[in-house]
Amino acid sequence: MKNSKLIQAASEFGSPLYIYDANKIKYQYNRLVKSFKSVKNLQLNYAVKALSNISILKYLIDLGSGIDAVSIQEVHLALKGGINPEKIIYTPNGVSMDEIKFASELGVKINIDNLSVLEDFGNSHPEIPICIRINPHIMAGGNSNISVGHIDSKFGISIHQIPHLKRIVENTKIRINGVHMHTGSDILDIDVFLRAAEILFETANHFKDLDFIDFGSGFKVPYYPGDSETNIEELGKKLSKRFNLFCKSYGKNLTLIFEPGKFLVSEAGKFICKVNSIKQTTSTVFAQVDSGFNHFLRPMMYGANHHIENISNPDDTERYYSIVGYICETDTFASNRKISTISIGDLLCFNNAGAYCHTMSSNYNSRYRPAEVLYINNQLKLIRKRENFDDLIRNQINIFNE
Repeated sequence: MKNSKLIQAASEFGSPLYIYDANKIKYQYNRLVKSFKSVKNLQLNYAVKALSNISILKYLIDLGSGIDAVSIQEVHLALKGGINPEKIIYTPNGVSMDEIKFASELGVKINIDNLSVLEDFGNSHPEIPICIRINPHIMAGGNSNISVGHIDSKFGISIHQIPHLKRIVENTKIRINGVHMHTGSDILDIDVFLRAAEILFETANHFKDLDFIDFGSGFKVPYYPGDSETNIEELGKKLSKRFNLFCKSYGKNLTLIFEPGKFLVSEAGKFICKVNSIKQTTSTVFAQVDSGFNHFLRPMMYGANHHIENISNPDDTERYYSIVGYICETDTFASNRKISTISIGDLLCFNNAGAYCHTMSSNYNSRYRPAEVLYINNQLKLIRKRENFDDLIRNQINIFNE
């Protein structure tokens, strides 16, 4: 997407603003499909938590994507997008049994990662097939907050608990129709996927009536020029070959499932904000923008490095700036970053703003959440209105005005 189009969007819809490029989403989706073209049955389930706007869901569903949902609300969003319930896999963690039963009544695939929950569900609903989420005890991911397959993780059933798991299955007579894992996000080394895959194949051999094996996701995308990324093409070649050999030994063509979220939408997203002021201290030059971690949390939460460009003045002398927000706490987007000379009123573009950005936004400091725009067929389409004061107080009750 050209800078002129981003500037046009900010002029038309205001700032701060999220913009998503539909063509990039489609490119990433097709790239993943092509990488695993030798697998007979492949299903990509988009991870709603990355970017949950209903227009994005509908766009991916129309491309052929299934849905990875982690809450009953995400299930409802996917259904609202028009998807067949059977193409949704619901993977909760620590939710009530009522929510799991409600999801099962909607006809979606259920993925359970807790032995006691599996036993309770198996006793009450033995007729409903279940997928099980395995913890492979592999430390992987770009940050401790997004590494979810290690031994101390709250996610998954430990591989050392397989005997107990099998006893529950035998006692409840529940059918296991899939095995699943997710080791973390921002995984660069494809050998991590391949090692975890071997653990999942070994687990799968304990269950003789499977329909699918779900490898989760966690592919790393580049965040700045020259940054590394997961070699999807190489992974596709190696894992496809191994998966096809496993299916042959298993005696059945299973479906290979991935749950990409960030991989599909991260690079498609741009976040535009405007410079309110320039402040120089004894050691730092701050560019203060009309946003904060209430809109863009990842740098503060994960230490994420999002490439930032001055799209109003892209070709001037580069200087060092710390980009900070307007929240009443330290909300530093970037420290001492080399950026083309910044002036008050300039528009800054944060790249890789498609995943875990708007979905993690809040009304902290009683600020409004930004609008969202989809760039599709050379047109800018508003897909979420900017919040206003009525939105902010809609669910509040002033008991002293009664």
